Amino acid sequence: MIRSIIIVADDDADDRLLIKEAIRENGFAGQIHCFDDGEKLVQHLGNGFSPASVILLDLNMPRKDGREVLREIKSDPNLRAIPIVILSTSAQEDDIEYCYGCGANTYLIKPSSYEELKKSMEAFVIYWFEVAVLKSSL
Repeated sequence: MIRSIIIVADDDADDRLLIKEAIRENGFAGQIHCFDDGEKLVQHLGNGFSPASVILLDLNMPRKDGREVLREIKSDPNLRAIPIVILSTSAQEDDIEYCYGCGANTYLIKPSSYEELKKSMEAFVIYWFEVAVLKSSL
């Protein structure tokens, strides 16, 4: 498997831990960077740190929520090519349409159990790192 970087942005520490574990359990061997709010994520990307292969982005975060982060990243010519997968508890049609309208690449509803999360992250890892062709240098 390609060694890549996943960024997880979620304000819930337990969710970040479970997402990270579920990704690892599904064979992802790359780096996983976690952020607890959107402001830190945008600052990280703006400082020229390692670019992400894909970002898993929660919508409801303090300081700068996922909607703001999505708009900022997709409007920045240096960052817009980074795929963004929304991972949110919201199943609201308005949220889904808004995110796709702003350039989200995929929208996943956060499962309520760890077993369901593992299945979702299995599909995520297979799709983004085995099926999809990602830009090699962002």
